[in-house]
Amino acid sequence: MRRIVLVSGSSNIELAKSISASLDVGLIDAQLRKFANGEIHCMIEKNVRGADVFVLQSVCTPVNDSLMELLIMMDALKRASANSITAVLPHYAYARQDRKVSPRTPITAKLVADLLTVAGANRVITMDLHAGQIQGFFNIPFDNIFAFPVILEYLMGKNDLPNIMCVSPDTGGVERVREYAKKLKCDIALIDKRRTGPNVAKAMNVVGDVKGKDLIIIDDMIDTAGTLVEAARVLKSEGCGKIIACATHAVFSDPAIERIMACNELSEVVVTDTIPLVEKARTCSKVTVLSTAELLARAIHRTFNHDSVSSLFI
Repeated sequence: MRRIVLVSGSSNIELAKSISASLDVGLIDAQLRKFANGEIHCMIEKNVRGADVFVLQSVCTPVNDSLMELLIMMDALKRASANSITAVLPHYAYARQDRKVSPRTPITAKLVADLLTVAGANRVITMDLHAGQIQGFFNIPFDNIFAFPVILEYLMGKNDLPNIMCVSPDTGGVERVREYAKKLKCDIALIDKRRTGPNVAKAMNVVGDVKGKDLIIIDDMIDTAGTLVEAARVLKSEGCGKIIACATHAVFSDPAIERIMACNELSEVVVTDTIPLVEKARTCSKVTVLSTAELLARAIHRTFNHDSVSSLFI
């Protein structure tokens, strides 16, 4: 008889507990600890022989520790004779390094894909992958679930945005923004952005008429918030109304929260719980957090039952 097992790393235990509650399946402790020199040790506390195991781990700060935890847990499960291992990564780190942008640089997103496969993953489930082509780095089934339904439901419940327009902070996010605009029945605009260095962006101009509109900036992640704040300032200079930002992954590296709090043009920043909030963000009045637990639980349940997950993609 097939059985489902959930195992969680330490990076996002609150989300793992919420997924466990949604599925009504207990969460197995991976018994992770560190030796004095920083090496990670794992011992799965219960028998998983013949089980279909879902390993829940957001690869987030500290990124390398989170990644090593995930690899070590999967290796332990493989050697414990698990029937299948599905790596559930609400946030897939290193996704921004998906191609060679200059000579003698790595494609680290591909390296991570190889590591996950070698460690024992039979399938990967992630959410809002930064670069969709990363799916092609895997020779195992890969499901990229979108937080779109969660964020859309929140936006449609707001009554203080009578004249809205969706905005993409760069050309790469236009397709994502178009999906939101279709459901919200509104137009879209685009920020023409120039990147002058890592985590440094300079917004040049706005493509589209935003004057008098309440704007929703939609992106997949907020790291240092440099792009977001610059976009908000440029949009405000065009005569728009209220500005709300929405993103799936709240990376919030310093000085993101300081920038968001200092940016009077931004009225709210909506994110999900794929990454646990840093302490500064927890106390930030502008930040709203939405749960993806139910969405990920449905993806896990359908995967275990060999049902289609295609309805979760739209």
